[in-house]
Amino acid sequence: MKITVDLIRKLKEETGAPVIRVKKVLEEVAGDRDKAFTILQKEGFEKAETKGERVTAEGRVFSYVHHNGKIATLVEVLCETDFVAKNELFQELGKSIALQISFSNPKDTKDLLDEEFIKDPTKKISDLIKEVIAKTGENIRLGKFARIELSNG
Repeated sequence: MKITVDLIRKLKEETGAPVIRVKKVLEEVAGDRDKAFTILQKEGFEKAETKGERVTAEGRVFSYVHHNGKIATLVEVLCETDFVAKNELFQELGKSIALQISFSNPKDTKDLLDEEFIKDPTKKISDLIKEVIAKTGENIRLGKFARIELSNG
């Protein structure tokens, strides 16, 4: 498969890997996009693991209201800097996690992190977080969450 600028750009966007690394991996796998993606994603997840001890003193609280206002969730997603808290990837992550809580009603944070993502069952919530860590270069962690459901009675 031919290595193009467009292919390099797409893989960089999908994995957060530097352009030079994307190009090198594509050359190593003879332009096979799927193999390159797998390698780059694995490297990103490994980098995410090394950031796990860094302080997450910033972040945002995200909300989701579902089912005609009968279910609401709040979730705290933490990161290292306000800059990342304002980032579109971080914002999308927070919204996705709030949505997940609304539908799955997890009992605790560990339970939530181990769940399959409702929009893409091939990924766990922990995978979504690792993907954003790999792309932003900052530690991100799940804080507190709450789910309220209107009771009929």
